Amino acid sequence: MSPTRIVVAAVVERGGYILVSQRPAGAGYAGYWEFPGGKREPGEDDPTALARELREELDIAVAIGERIWQVDAAPLDLRFYRCGWVEGQRPRPRLVSQFRWVRAAEIGRLAFPPADVELVARLAAGELL
Repeated sequence: MSPTRIVVAAVVERGGYILVSQRPAGAGYAGYWEFPGGKREPGEDDPTALARELREELDIAVAIGERIWQVDAAPLDLRFYRCGWVEGQRPRPRLVSQFRWVRAAEIGRLAFPPADVELVARLAAGELL
């Protein structure tokens, strides 16, 4: 049996919009949208891993807040954190196909991996932000 891998992701809200990124070709669920983040490496805690992943994927830093959602999608343990936007940044798609700011009420129109669907529905309903 494979060991559980912890994946951390940022739910970044700014003025009613949520930051999402598109998975690149060759990745699992290529072309699907996701909340930016990735796998935690040995020796990292969740905030450290999330900060690293956001720098690698979009070249941004955020204010990492509380965990707002968690999903057991064996072998992955998905953890989602509310994150505050730090003004003056310009995201760049480095390890993702593209990124987009999406109105919270319209986020459900995008295709997300199955493990994210309930979180997306709750965000679209105005919950958790």
